[in-house]
Amino acid sequence: MHLPARLRARHPDGGSAAAELVLITPLLIVVLLLIAAAGRLVDARLQVDSAAMQAARAASLARDPAAAAAQADATAQAALASEHITCDPLAVIPDTSAFRPGGQVTVQVTCTVSLAGLALLHLPGSQTLTAQFTSPIDVYRGAGP
Repeated sequence: MHLPARLRARHPDGGSAAAELVLITPLLIVVLLLIAAAGRLVDARLQVDSAAMQAARAASLARDPAAAAAQADATAQAALASEHITCDPLAVIPDTSAFRPGGQVTVQVTCTVSLAGLALLHLPGSQTLTAQFTSPIDVYRGAGP
């Protein structure tokens, strides 16, 4: 069926919507994958923050500075392992210089996350995420055995 010339003149771009859709779809998919990768990176940052908080709290419950450092390291590693985050390397640095009743323990967690596993993009490189948290030590705690 042929359209009259006066109707064809009004719609000279017939069929261009399909061509535009074919051209724009790959770009939209890449944008969506970048958004997913950014979301995963934000999630990894939140997990590192949570690991630092848990490690500082666990260290503040220990009875001596050596046990506090060991507790901080074990807790941070367990927290990040349970969240399926691969840190290469993972560094847990406890500061027990104020480890006394009424003092505090600060734990810094540094995690280098590879960007290759984020979404389907296989981005090159890695991102280093660092979090620090301070937890107070109870004023009325007893001395260790």
